[in-house]
Amino acid sequence: MELILKQDVENLGFKDDIVTVKNGYGRNFLIPQGNAILATSSAKKVLAENLKQRAFKEKKIIDDANKVAETLKALEIKIAAKVGAGDKLFGSVNNINVAEALEKEGQEIDKKYITVTGGSVKRLGKYNATVRLHREVTVELPFEIIAQN
Repeated sequence: MELILKQDVENLGFKDDIVTVKNGYGRNFLIPQGNAILATSSAKKVLAENLKQRAFKEKKIIDDANKVAETLKALEIKIAAKVGAGDKLFGSVNNINVAEALEKEGQEIDKKYITVTGGSVKRLGKYNATVRLHREVTVELPFEIIAQN
């Protein structure tokens, strides 16, 4: 079944992509949730026209995302966490903590666009997170977990 996505769907595609999915997934989940519409010939024509009109606006958005990416690369993120015996943390550090640390630095990025490599981190040290600013712009963000005094 061919569908046009109305919004980003994780592990499937981005908004306005034409994707092929199994019938049950499309009929029972994507369409009722409002995440997709059927890819009929008329819907494809409308999509092509919308994409053509959006191409110019998209260029400006990508340029803005690249500027934010450059500022993120310049940041040094340190997250303070409570530490038990050795270098093991009480709890863990995940994308929510990285988003909060970025907010303290003046960069508001939604936590759903941040992916910490390996899921959640449970030890002190240096790690990486991937920040998706746009479908074409992603940034590797190094961060360090330090002991809280």
